Amino acid sequence: MREVVLDTETTGFDPQSGDRIVEIGAVELMGHMATGKTYHQYINPERSMPEEAFQVHGLGDDFLRDKPKFAEVGQAFLDFIGDAKLVIHNAAFDIKFLNAELKWMGLPQIPWEQAIDTLEIARKRFPGSPASLDALCRRFNIDNSSRTLHGALLDSEILAEVYLELIGGRQPDFGLSTTAQDRSADGADAWIARPRPTPLPSRLTDEEAAAHAEFVAKLGDDALWVKS
Repeated sequence: MREVVLDTETTGFDPQSGDRIVEIGAVELMGHMATGKTYHQYINPERSMPEEAFQVHGLGDDFLRDKPKFAEVGQAFLDFIGDAKLVIHNAAFDIKFLNAELKWMGLPQIPWEQAIDTLEIARKRFPGSPASLDALCRRFNIDNSSRTLHGALLDSEILAEVYLELIGGRQPDFGLSTTAQDRSADGADAWIARPRPTPLPSRLTDEEAAAHAEFVAKLGDDALWVKS
């Protein structure tokens, strides 16, 4: 099963008021394991950066001025995510912005059903507790010391670790499941234990077997070994 852990940075909170995406970061998972394949893109928002947003992610006008516009990278982004489930913290926010940008380009919208909201999962698992990404890192002892500012790719990498903890760890069934989803990244069946084609010879000698039989006979008909 392919999943893409995703995060965006923006100029504000509302695309309908003129706010735009300035960074997209994504990490690919296959069978709940990172493949090492990522997507990362800075984007020229075609507007000035508000000071409040700059304080959050540190992406200013000078840095973004020579970056491509969303119209130049939107199709490549869609090609990367494909039909994979999108793992997002506070998915409503990112999907709202992505769909606004895609709509302006005349490209297909991302259906809500494609998203997995880790914020919603965290609130259900730990009702009443803080559910921010930083709070979940503290809960699961995940190192986020390099997260001095928000960054889409770094946050996606951290969120991937948080997501795996939220769903029970990277291999919640210790790799023993044999369903169709439990396959390796190259499509091969997951390893499962199978009987040996030829049983190993007994390590018990004839003399030991005879001595054991004689001992059990002395215990009477109620002996456990006789009943079994």
